[in-house]
Amino acid sequence: MIMVRSTSLTTYIIIASIIYLCACKESRSFHYEKGVVTNLSHCPGRYCGRTKLENGSWSACGACERGLRRNNQSACQECDDTPEFYDKLYLGFMGLLPLTFHLGCIDAAAKRRTFTREVMALYASAIVEVAVAAVVTLLITEPYGSFNIRSCKVRKLADWYPLLHNPNPNYEGVLHCTQEAVYPLYSMVFVFYTLCLLVMLMIRPFLSSKLLPGRGKSAIYSALYFLPALIVIHAIGAGLIYYSFPYMVIILSVVSNAAHFAFQLDQSMPGLLMGCVRDVRNLVILLGHWGLHAYGIVAITQLTEGVLHGSLCALVPLPALFYILTSRFTDPSNIG
Repeated sequence: MIMVRSTSLTTYIIIASIIYLCACKESRSFHYEKGVVTNLSHCPGRYCGRTKLENGSWSACGACERGLRRNNQSACQECDDTPEFYDKLYLGFMGLLPLTFHLGCIDAAAKRRTFTREVMALYASAIVEVAVAAVVTLLITEPYGSFNIRSCKVRKLADWYPLLHNPNPNYEGVLHCTQEAVYPLYSMVFVFYTLCLLVMLMIRPFLSSKLLPGRGKSAIYSALYFLPALIVIHAIGAGLIYYSFPYMVIILSVVSNAAHFAFQLDQSMPGLLMGCVRDVRNLVILLGHWGLHAYGIVAITQLTEGVLHGSLCALVPLPALFYILTSRFTDPSNIG
């Protein structure tokens, strides 16, 4: 008798628990109007929106068209923001990446410790190639034929990865709302890298065959590797690069500056100092490192306090001076 009552009590608890869970699930369910609606209504997720149709009604919840982004009322609204100063610095960084790789590959292919007219011509070619690609990219980005950019403001890291935020309301099916929420900061970099590759293939092979026959082609082959690699890295890590590129610039400029000095044959303090003054190649490379370092400082501070943040650029020569002053303590020949 006691066992029967215990079984009945257990059954009652199980049934009550199921009813309670169903009620809780029903109370937590997300209600939204599916399909085309007459009046604008809310959509689930962060990026799902409704587009206004020609007859005045609103489309089903989905991805907004390119150049549009969902507002607080879930309506797909045209992006009419202007890129901020930080956005322009980010685009400048993405432009400096292929240029830096081009110059480094040309220098490595030339295998010369001094500047010659042939090497300088290839340097100029790389600068022109990147500049042409950048100008064409700006001209074919809305508004077309202008150097101005109409963009969607970046609000958070998730804006770079809307693919990871497709909602599944009530577990009834995923709403695919992937779009370019940071239009056009994401897509225009792909266009720029592609144009860099095309312009290089139109100009560089002819110059390399005339100026550096035999060795010049290795710089072209290197570009055929690092440009696709940059495209893949941008596709995967664009958001992370957007928020971390100022620190990456400073760290890499300091490391590459130290590596440049480390390859000098004379590691004495007078030798390093005179090498920076007498050797034009070393001086240009040093000034390039300082420019990148200053670029990173400007990107971090964004010059919100002009005098204070501008004065930080006076620290740009510090890593080079630190290496020169401490070179006698780190010279491997002094070990033992």
